[in-house]
Amino acid sequence: MGEVRIDKWLWAVRIFKTRDLAAEACRKKHVSINNLSVKPSHLVKIGQIIQVRKPPITHTYEVLSIISQRIPAAAVPQHLRDLTPPEQYELLRQPASGFIPRPSG
Repeated sequence: MGEVRIDKWLWAVRIFKTRDLAAEACRKKHVSINNLSVKPSHLVKIGQIIQVRKPPITHTYEVLSIISQRIPAAAVPQHLRDLTPPEQYELLRQPASGFIPRPSG
C-alpha cells in the first residue's frame, strides 16, 4: 500500500479519536503537509511531514509507514516519528491566558 487518505491515516495512528474529527480538522485547515493545507482526501506518502494544529500547540510528524486500519497505541511509534519541537510542549505547561492566580479574600 503506497498511499492512503490523510483523514484515514490520522485516525489510524491515533492522532484523532474518530475519522470524522480528522476530516473536520482538515476542512478547518488545521492539517498541513509540507506547509500546505490539505483536504481530507489528500493522499499521504512515506516521508512526508504532517503538521496538526491542536491549540495551543502545533504537532509535527513524519510519516514512516502507510496504514489504513487503527492500531494499538503501543504500535504508533513504528508508523510515525514525532518531530514536534520541545518549545511547543512547553506551551502546554503555561497557565491559561487571561487567568491570574491571586490570594482569596
